[in-house]
Amino acid sequence: RAKMSSAPKRVAIVGSGNWGTAIAKIVGKNCARLPGLDNEVRMWVFEEMVNGKKLTEIINTQHENTKYMPGIKLPHNVVADPCVVSATKKADILIFVLPHQFLGGLCKKILGNTNPGCIAVSLIKAVHFDSSGMVLISSMIKQGLGGMDVSVLMGANLAKEVAGGAFCETTIGYGVEENGKLLQTVFNDPLFHVSIVKDVPGVEVCGALKNVVALGAGFSDGMGLGDNSKAAIIRIGLMEMKKFIQAHYPGVMDSTFFESCGVADLIVTCYGGRNRRCAEAFAKSRGKKSFEEIEKELLNGQKLQGTLTVKEVVKVLEAAGTLEGYPLFKSINAVAFQGAPPEAMLASLGCFTLGTVPIQAGQFDQVETHRTVVYYGRAGDKRAAL
Repeated sequence: RAKMSSAPKRVAIVGSGNWGTAIAKIVGKNCARLPGLDNEVRMWVFEEMVNGKKLTEIINTQHENTKYMPGIKLPHNVVADPCVVSATKKADILIFVLPHQFLGGLCKKILGNTNPGCIAVSLIKAVHFDSSGMVLISSMIKQGLGGMDVSVLMGANLAKEVAGGAFCETTIGYGVEENGKLLQTVFNDPLFHVSIVKDVPGVEVCGALKNVVALGAGFSDGMGLGDNSKAAIIRIGLMEMKKFIQAHYPGVMDSTFFESCGVADLIVTCYGGRNRRCAEAFAKSRGKKSFEEIEKELLNGQKLQGTLTVKEVVKVLEAAGTLEGYPLFKSINAVAFQGAPPEAMLASLGCFTLGTVPIQAGQFDQVETHRTVVYYGRAGDKRAAL
């Protein structure tokens, strides 16, 4: 539990990608104007060279992260620091916003470096899996930092739009109400509305699983289907998310799925996120490019989370013998990693089977010698639209 004192709370941000930079703009402004928060915000930056200059130097002189969020000016009280130890020294609030693969090493460096009573919040939209099954990122941080209380922030928050000042909402899931309210103060802004709910696992796992559904939305776009098809995938995806989360965390509330972290984040990710964009490119490549190749081409050093998550989710469901109850998750994994055509995702959701028939070269503006055909219903109504 955070200790309340008259001293302003010192905030540190661990991570500086596009989402970290966007949130630093909001947090920096709040820390500059609110008396209960220390003016300076330290942001740990993984040092790299950009056009011959250190990224930290660029941020601290130009007040802009020219690699991950070009064109967006940061408040002058946001200070880039290449050393995570000095960036988090005597912090009262830690904001984690980076790929979860780096948490283990960073937590070891941060442990014992913060003020007593320090709390943390994770903005990492992922979950971890080990030999025992699914592990919350918030639990990893809590364990790595000696039992520190960790909340989560998830919502329909595309980083570029947040940085640009477009109105949006987000959700903080907390375990300790006092800490949830403090974090609401840190993040809330007239154009960034923050609601708080006492449901850490519900908020957190929604933020991870929506990336899986977004892959399905991207496959739909890659096949050239319309909004009706995508809406169906979103609805089915939400139901599978809810089923999976409440099976593993029975205390998760139904109402959480109607917060920004739930249905709103799912919708925006299925229309505008990086997982959708890469999945569309993957479907259009028809197996000629891997997700690793597409990630390098399109994401400028950012990482996909949906592909990692769906593989692990399927493993968990297979171990539990419940995979058949999640046809969308199963089919997305099959398309992404088992060589199934994108049309197989639709086949798994409907009443048809897939087959191939020979066609003449150039027919339907295609050069392949085979095309996918779907067979609908018991009557065998054949439609070649796909």
